[in-house]
Amino acid sequence: MAVTVAAAAAVVGAFAPTAAADSLPGGLGPCLGSDCPVTWPDPNSDDVIYHDSNINIFVGGDYLVREAAAEAEGKIVTLGEFDMTKRDGVSQIYNVGVAGGGSRVPPPNGSDYLTVGGDLSIQTGKRLLAEEGPNYGVVRYARTLAGTVVPDPVHDADATDPYTALRDQLTVASHCYAYDDNEEHRRPTTGTVRNSGAETVFTGDGTSALQVFAVDADLTTAAGGQQGIVFNAVPDGATVLVNVYGGMRNISTYMDSLPQSGLREHLMWNFPDATEIGLKGTGQFQGSVLIGQQSSVATLAMSGTNGRFYSAGSLTHTSEGESGGQELHAYPFDGDLPDCGEEPSPSPTPTDSPTPTPTDSPSPTPTDSPSPTPTDSPSPTPTDSPTPTPNPSDSPGPSPSESTPAPHPTPTDSGWPGPPHDGGQLPDTGARGGEWVIGGIAAALLVAGSAATLIARRTRRRG
Repeated sequence: MAVTVAAAAAVVGAFAPTAAADSLPGGLGPCLGSDCPVTWPDPNSDDVIYHDSNINIFVGGDYLVREAAAEAEGKIVTLGEFDMTKRDGVSQIYNVGVAGGGSRVPPPNGSDYLTVGGDLSIQTGKRLLAEEGPNYGVVRYARTLAGTVVPDPVHDADATDPYTALRDQLTVASHCYAYDDNEEHRRPTTGTVRNSGAETVFTGDGTSALQVFAVDADLTTAAGGQQGIVFNAVPDGATVLVNVYGGMRNISTYMDSLPQSGLREHLMWNFPDATEIGLKGTGQFQGSVLIGQQSSVATLAMSGTNGRFYSAGSLTHTSEGESGGQELHAYPFDGDLPDCGEEPSPSPTPTDSPTPTPTDSPSPTPTDSPSPTPTDSPSPTPTDSPTPTPNPSDSPGPSPSESTPAPHPTPTDSGWPGPPHDGGQLPDTGARGGEWVIGGIAAALLVAGSAATLIARRTRRRG
């Protein structure tokens, strides 16, 4: 009987969901290559020593450069157009790949610094640079070229084909990180968020390897001004996931540092619902950003960002007022996020079948009626910004070969984490099945006992 119970428990365990963690889809996040830094330095202007082959900035729609934005470090991919139209009276250059001040970890020399799936347009009198001293890369574009690019760009009609699948994958992942099952139920939090006006304080539980926070408001003062951002009670090495809910969200901060080393590389700001995102302030914003809605427009006017920037929508890199020199810096994301499977569907139908078939080409569900939050930030869509164009390729292609991870096991047979089958119990295979097993064992024991008794009697008689 003990053996039978133990075996049954083992089978139940095989069907029960297990805690699982995963990296971002498509191999995004960590540094790739043979010369990644062991410890990532704070923004600096030292000589380039290390390199990173992974994508630092991914834009599913259009990438627009406006006003006095200065540079974007690391490997950049935009499926739509890249349009640079800066105002007069400021630097007429926009650097890609290698930045004068940042982590100083660009892609390897001779590799693609910028890949554009649509038109590449540089305003007359302005220049797009993909080089700095001995450091240089390739600008690759799929459609038309206008303006000056240094070094000379490369026309490739299939430039973004290896990356098109990432757009849908990021949409699905963003939703999964924020909502923990097949319905619109939010992922449970492990900590609290308190906005005092002068700062927003995130307080963790001090123990969990995945610290989850939920934000339902702008991270600004009551008047929409800058505030500090503080993290407390987050264990060393823990991943921090901040889910920022709402159809329109703004962050304005003078944030410059984090309380412990390594937290920057384990911090993810996730916007699953927002179609308008305003990011501004004089600080160096720490951590990576994920924006899931493909209809979204993010207006980035922060002095600096330090982490990956992945958006399924469009990005406008700009400045506010008389400021200038806004930069995106290359830093990896090394955290462990909730396991969403390789190709989950964004809106699966719950089923009791143990072998559901995930949707191969998920379709994002944008927020139909965003609830605007009053703010004094600039409109996310500048008046001189062209209307974002749709993804140039509707057919997802393979993920880049240089960043395709080995598949990870998922907690259920479907591509989306879900509840245990039949409440965590074994599937029903017929009435009174357990009694048959017990009865069979009892019968076998009875026969064995009778046989032993008979043998003993015969032995005594012969003696």
